[in-house]
Amino acid sequence: MFKYNIGIIGGSTADEFYCNIAYKVGYLLAKNGCAVFCGGKTGVMECASHGVYDAGGFVAGFMPEYTKNGGNKYLSLVIPTGIGYLRNFLIIRASDALIAIDGKSGTTSEAAFALTEGKSVISIGNLNIDVKEGDGKLIRVKTPEEAVERAMDEAWKYTSKFGEK
Repeated sequence: MFKYNIGIIGGSTADEFYCNIAYKVGYLLAKNGCAVFCGGKTGVMECASHGVYDAGGFVAGFMPEYTKNGGNKYLSLVIPTGIGYLRNFLIIRASDALIAIDGKSGTTSEAAFALTEGKSVISIGNLNIDVKEGDGKLIRVKTPEEAVERAMDEAWKYTSKFGEK
């Protein structure tokens, strides 16, 4: 059993700076015994999956298509959904906490889903969402190490509400 389920959300394209961050986040999550969930495609998702893979961890990709084709080569499990971007909600539901790395409107929508579900989003990059009372927390950090530490702490708080630890 994995310690926590952590979602990684971010852009389908990633420059070298954010790709390195995503790789390190994935690597550290795997080394800390977390399962990782993502969209399974390119950019931040692929860079994070690569880090999980290199650390010997588990990463599942929720694909927007009906088939497993198109998933990045580092995924442990490819989950075809056939529901397009609605698959983002499955990533949110599967995760105890999320880490957002850069991204644009798609990442913002995923983070907003997570926050309204009461889940915390740890952000590295330019994510900016006004959070209302009762939502999860939006926590801004600067390093992969801090992102993983905070995500695990927030996942513990979330799972503890349900008697899980």
